[in-house]
Amino acid sequence: MQHLQQLVIEAIETSQFPETPTHLYDPIRYILTLGGKRVRPVLTLMAAELFGMQEMKEIIPAAKAVEFFHNFSLIHDDLMDKAPLRRGKTTVHEKWDANIAILSGDGLLVKAYEEISKCNPVYLPATLRILSKVAMEVCEGQQLDMDYESRTSLRMSEYLEMIRLKTSVLLGGALQLGAILSGANEQQQKLIYDFGENVGLAFQLQDDILDAYGDPDTFGKIVGGDIMINKKTFLLVKLMEVIEEEDFPLMQHLLNSTVDVVPTKVEDMLTLYDKYQVRKSADELKDSYTQCAFKKMEALDVPNERKAALILLANHLLVRQQ
Repeated sequence: MQHLQQLVIEAIETSQFPETPTHLYDPIRYILTLGGKRVRPVLTLMAAELFGMQEMKEIIPAAKAVEFFHNFSLIHDDLMDKAPLRRGKTTVHEKWDANIAILSGDGLLVKAYEEISKCNPVYLPATLRILSKVAMEVCEGQQLDMDYESRTSLRMSEYLEMIRLKTSVLLGGALQLGAILSGANEQQQKLIYDFGENVGLAFQLQDDILDAYGDPDTFGKIVGGDIMINKKTFLLVKLMEVIEEEDFPLMQHLLNSTVDVVPTKVEDMLTLYDKYQVRKSADELKDSYTQCAFKKMEALDVPNERKAALILLANHLLVRQQ
């Protein structure tokens, strides 16, 4: 796993971009040097290895395409969210400006397709189809996320579909690209895609849980940050579904107040979460998605020893410090 990660890092770091226009290419170079674990492109290589591919150089363009697309989406998401930081560093739109962020993001998207065009031509139609499908779904998920910000209520089915599109499909798509390029049949491609999608859903639910209940020393973000800004997480959507009439005014008061007005907003909301056992519901659904993912992996027609690395990575992603 570490070897494949190093291959990805070297491929990204040695990517060549023109010197000019500097305001187009400097932000691209900048976002790609902000680090991260490169999980998505590594998944592409791991899936290829799972299905017997030994020459990883043939898969590197697809892995780079996944990472370029992911960073394109981060640049634009940060702009839409008005986020000041990304991985602890200034976001592209803050370091330059909004117009530069839009164009450099667009440039990365084009570069993603340029990398896909370098893949084995036998599989080019299939890889283009998967990248395009996933790219469109991620955009749909981001739009739904923005649409839901102004909604006063949200069905759980809507929330789960939004996080599937915004977060999970890229994990599944990254794995499927590796499967395609290693010659896996459509049934095996579907199984590995489903594995990634279910891991992604479980991961997002875990993130929702940790934001409210995580250890501030290990979580890496402000615990309770989602509650402070009324972000619609599984916990809040579930509370809205099950809250009884007697507690509804308190929930509405907290949602309509900032921490400046109600300094105990986070604590009071957590009290409601605990009363209605919404964390238990989140844990149960996360476990359900996790078990589904491992069933898909079990059904894959490859030797078990090849599955070990992906199972290890999934466990690592889904067992984080709280």
